Amino acid sequence: MGDKAKTDPPLTSEFAEPTESPLREFVASIAHRKLVFLGKMVGRLLYTVDIRHRRIVRRNLKFAFPDWEWQRVLTVTRHVFENFGITLLEILQISCFSREDMQIKVRIDGEEKIKHLLSERGMIIISGHLGNWELALLFAASHLGDRVFAIARKIDFAPLDRWVYRYRTRFGGEVVNKKGALRNMTRAVRSGRVLATLIDQGTMPHEGIDATFFNRRVMATPGIAMLAMRARVPIMPAFCVRVKSGYKLILEEPIEMRRSKDLRADIQTNTQLVMDAIEAAVREYPEQYFWFHKRWKIYYPHLYSEDLEKLRRREEKQRRKSAAR
Repeated sequence: MGDKAKTDPPLTSEFAEPTESPLREFVASIAHRKLVFLGKMVGRLLYTVDIRHRRIVRRNLKFAFPDWEWQRVLTVTRHVFENFGITLLEILQISCFSREDMQIKVRIDGEEKIKHLLSERGMIIISGHLGNWELALLFAASHLGDRVFAIARKIDFAPLDRWVYRYRTRFGGEVVNKKGALRNMTRAVRSGRVLATLIDQGTMPHEGIDATFFNRRVMATPGIAMLAMRARVPIMPAFCVRVKSGYKLILEEPIEMRRSKDLRADIQTNTQLVMDAIEAAVREYPEQYFWFHKRWKIYYPHLYSEDLEKLRRREEKQRRKSAAR
């Protein structure tokens, strides 16, 4: 989900829901079971050829679930790759979904919590790279329109970035680049908008604080907890997972930020609450999580020693080239 521009292009009518076309209708109508079958084939091919990420996924799983037998680690690793293949094809399909398709194909688990989203109060929705995270954003926008204000990383490949931006905003939501967006994020939630963001990726040491994820130390961003405390808005965890009947959107109970006289302690506590919500969902659906991230590289670099050594050599080579100029 490049970071050169401060924000993405402003929302205009160009990004309204697209006019239906025969091709778009055909893609949207493909049965989900067929998409799952083809996606599994794509995932199995990637599993066969991508040795590097196969290694990362296995080590992450064994690190997160130390009690698992190795055979279970291998089995879930294959499922993780299959899930990724399915998600890729699903993204192509949901880019063609109409607003009506969104309402029909997604079942809500926790429907009574929709009232929180429909209220005029600002709110922060957090999620992770679980199931089909793109569908969660689009579903929210299909209900809330331009009240949705999403934060995402800019994609380095410009044509892909433009395509992704168009389908993410076609129901009226706004998406801005994560870098430099804090002021806009604060303004959005204070004006009653719903801020949506993924928070499960790592952060740089100078930007993060210590937290735990699967009982292991990680560097986590305190920004979302700080924003919720400052704007006095709750945080709702939401996840769109894949089930036999299609998609299930899980809406968790909003997390009210804890406040005391110790601001530093409150930030630590609330950041951990956010991380715990992500972890609980991943534990429920581990095969649908994006375990390709090197999530523990700050404190446990030995997990990714081959990748980090290759990166170190590449950076050293680049420095020598720069010095030679």
